Amino acid sequence: MSSSKKSNTSSNNKVLSKANKRKSSGLQNQKSNDKSTNGSLASTKAVGHKMQHQLSSVGHKMQHQLSSEELKVLRHQEREQRHQIVIWRHPFITLQYFFMELVELLRKEKQSVLMHKKTCATLFLGSLLLIMAYLLDGPHQLFVEKFEKHFLWCGYWVGLGVLSSVGLGTGLHTFLLYLGPHIAKVTLAAWECNSLDFPEPPYPNDVICPSTNSISSEVDMFTIMAKVRLESVMWGAGTAIGELPPFFMARAARLSGEEDPDNEDLEELEDLISSEDTGLFTRLKKAVPKIVEKVGFLGILAFASIPNPLFDLAGITCGHCLVPFWTFFGATLIGKAVIKMHIQQTFVILCFSKSYVEATLNLLGNIPYIGVYVQAPFQRAVQAQISKLHQSKASNAVQGTNILGFIFEKLVTFMIIYFIISIINSMAQSMAKRIDEAKRSSIQALKANSKIE
Repeated sequence: MSSSKKSNTSSNNKVLSKANKRKSSGLQNQKSNDKSTNGSLASTKAVGHKMQHQLSSVGHKMQHQLSSEELKVLRHQEREQRHQIVIWRHPFITLQYFFMELVELLRKEKQSVLMHKKTCATLFLGSLLLIMAYLLDGPHQLFVEKFEKHFLWCGYWVGLGVLSSVGLGTGLHTFLLYLGPHIAKVTLAAWECNSLDFPEPPYPNDVICPSTNSISSEVDMFTIMAKVRLESVMWGAGTAIGELPPFFMARAARLSGEEDPDNEDLEELEDLISSEDTGLFTRLKKAVPKIVEKVGFLGILAFASIPNPLFDLAGITCGHCLVPFWTFFGATLIGKAVIKMHIQQTFVILCFSKSYVEATLNLLGNIPYIGVYVQAPFQRAVQAQISKLHQSKASNAVQGTNILGFIFEKLVTFMIIYFIISIINSMAQSMAKRIDEAKRSSIQALKANSKIE
């Protein structure tokens, strides 16, 4: 009996242990299922949060794009308003902004001087020594007088070349107003006097024939070109120097990576590149940046050597393309001061040679009905210039006037006045741009502060 009871007890224990094992395994399976369910819920929540973050980032990007478009429209409106600030529309505002810009430029120059004290001190001492050498008497005065004459003469033509290249929106081409007439006057005098040995003074300020026939030099196109080569090369060098400011501006903007969106030259270049216009002139202007990038020195030299309007954006194009300075300036200097200048010299000398002048006057006289009336003022102007060449220095002070000379003189005066007015307008618009930028910065700062709060 006892053995049977023990066997029953052990069998019951085995059954209970198996039941407990099954129960514990069931609980473990249930826990694992709960964990997997919770994990799937957590992963679902993570995916939801990720999708919300992506949607919010897309929304922020869209909002940023909209604000940039609005900012672009605002800049365009400000630019249009600045173009209205001219002296004949808003004289008081224009003059006020002009003087404000002048004060601002002087303040910046003062800061620049204070930042480069050693350089400015060296230049000041050098200038002081030159002034002392100029004022003190001595055997060096012969050299000083000769140097002064050539320095002022070269500086005069370099300055005119810079003005012709910069222009400040006026299109003031000093070749047509100054250098071209000077070459024409020397050409007429050379053929009429049969000599290039003009007495100095009054040459080069004025041209008269020598008192006796000179046989020291023959008169032909090449000797006339040599006579006016110095002033021509200096003028061409000035036009090359005038291309440097936009080059440095575009180069600095490209290197800093912060291109000014209000810069009209950069905007014009970008609009030109992205333009869909298929006109011949537009296609030629589009080809300029490509040729500059691919060909380099020879491409810039080709565009600078030929009188053409395609070189207007050359400085900003080369600066934007990060062309090396000496590549750009060397090609521009050789092209404008050497090659292009000799082309222009040849054209003027041929047009104002004695035979061509006579042929042109005869051609004007052959125009039906009005030929005599058109020919008369030009013929009188030529005769007045010829008679002026044969006057002595004493009698050269008293001169008659002619209608063409009077018109040309008034035209030059008008161009100079308009050039000065354009400088005033340009400086006033620069100050207006500063004010617009300050307003825009303050508005953006207020928006940023409101978002933080």
